[in-house]
Amino acid sequence: MEEKKRKINADKKSWYVLYTAPRAEKQVRDRVGALGIECWLPLHRAPRVWSDRVKIVELPLFSSYLFVRCTDPVLRNLTRVYGVARIVYYNGKPAVVRQREINAIQEFLDQAAEHALCPGEEVEILCGAMKHISGKVKRVKKNHLFLYLEQLGATVCVRLDEVARVDRLK
Repeated sequence: MEEKKRKINADKKSWYVLYTAPRAEKQVRDRVGALGIECWLPLHRAPRVWSDRVKIVELPLFSSYLFVRCTDPVLRNLTRVYGVARIVYYNGKPAVVRQREINAIQEFLDQAAEHALCPGEEVEILCGAMKHISGKVKRVKKNHLFLYLEQLGATVCVRLDEVARVDRLK
């Protein structure tokens, strides 16, 4: 009877967590997806600054972690996928993530994506002649915003992709 119960649980699909090699989350997601296994890598958009430009890039919300939905036997075979370091365990068993927790993460990402810059928020300029100067948003247009720079006592027009919220830079 108990063996029957184990077999039923082994055939049930659950969300599990894989720990990947550093900075290999997207490649592992693609490899696991190519095997026909449902996987999810929560991504968020963040500005990255180079000496000559600023670019908005998609980064994993949880570095080196990937969520997969499969059965327990299939999960154990995923350690053979190149880039998977190990399965995340909790209390001696593969850690199971409940569907409502996955939904909560998705909802958080949706809300964060919708939250655009608002008048009154403080942002820092990431590039150009006024690099590292912060100011308060006065008005937001499609691709530009108007910043009041208290240090200069002036209002300037800046492209949206050239600024970041001050709290985001910490």
